[in-house]
Amino acid sequence: MKNIVNKIFSIKTEEEFNALALKVFNFQAKNNLVYKTYINHLGLNVDNIKTIEEIPFLPIEFFKTHKVVSGVFNNEKIFTSSGTTGENTSKHFIRNISIYKQSFTKGFNNFYNNISDYYVLALLPSYLEREGSSLVYMMNHIIENSDPESGFYIKNQKDLYDKIIKLRNKNKKILLIGVSYALMDFAEKYKPDLSNCIVMETGGMKGKRQELTKKELHSFLHEKFNVSEIHSEYGMTELLSQAYSSGKGIYRTQPWMKVLVRDIYDPFSYVYKTQKGGLNIIDLANVYSCSFIETKDLGAKHSKNEFEITGRFDNSDIRGCNLLIQ
Repeated sequence: MKNIVNKIFSIKTEEEFNALALKVFNFQAKNNLVYKTYINHLGLNVDNIKTIEEIPFLPIEFFKTHKVVSGVFNNEKIFTSSGTTGENTSKHFIRNISIYKQSFTKGFNNFYNNISDYYVLALLPSYLEREGSSLVYMMNHIIENSDPESGFYIKNQKDLYDKIIKLRNKNKKILLIGVSYALMDFAEKYKPDLSNCIVMETGGMKGKRQELTKKELHSFLHEKFNVSEIHSEYGMTELLSQAYSSGKGIYRTQPWMKVLVRDIYDPFSYVYKTQKGGLNIIDLANVYSCSFIETKDLGAKHSKNEFEITGRFDNSDIRGCNLLIQ
């Protein structure tokens, strides 16, 4: 597998992606007990699967009920999802944390260039107040590799406002990333002028405010912060890669990540481009867990590496990770 891992972050073409995805699938289908059992229940012969469209996707709920791991395993880290009291939370067992670091570092640089070119200000209450957040782990690493003026903020919004005033006219861009409800609170109270800054929302309302559509949320933040577009991050506990949107709710995937849209009524069939359906995600960085995840998110593809989120399946948990009900 070391040879495969070395190739994940150097994918250049769709042909390279497809070939590597099939190799990862064959490894996981034989070495991931949960995934192997699921495939057997479907009555599929692994040797007959020759295209990524034929690969079965593991329902994301299994991360709440089973240890989803591939191969011999000594975990270096366990990431957990947020959840209300008494609710089962997802657990992602990480064999090699350096793969996650490569994924989010290369992924950030793909969209925003060098981390060191930014002041990164992270307004992430809820995440910082619990253990096991993959988002906090990622942002901590990004902040450590950005400008020394970067930092985390929980409830000290006055300090955040003063920092923005101090940094606004310097020679580096400000990236303000925040959980949606905290960005709204900050915008209402201080109304800072963030023109020429990047504002990125993630994480939903966490039960703190009324749920909004993404369009309503972005309209509110656009007006209060005086920015032309609101950026978004799409990630989750069960994935080790992120997609980013630079506006209008259209996300772009990494070269080692792909989104397929399944039929709402037939989870083993796919819809045509721009049609809405359930999102299946291939994340090759998940090489030691499961790279083929059937999510509960609804959306549509716009091109081979662009997609949008339109909502959630009925009766799904309303959770963070930028999944707002449309």
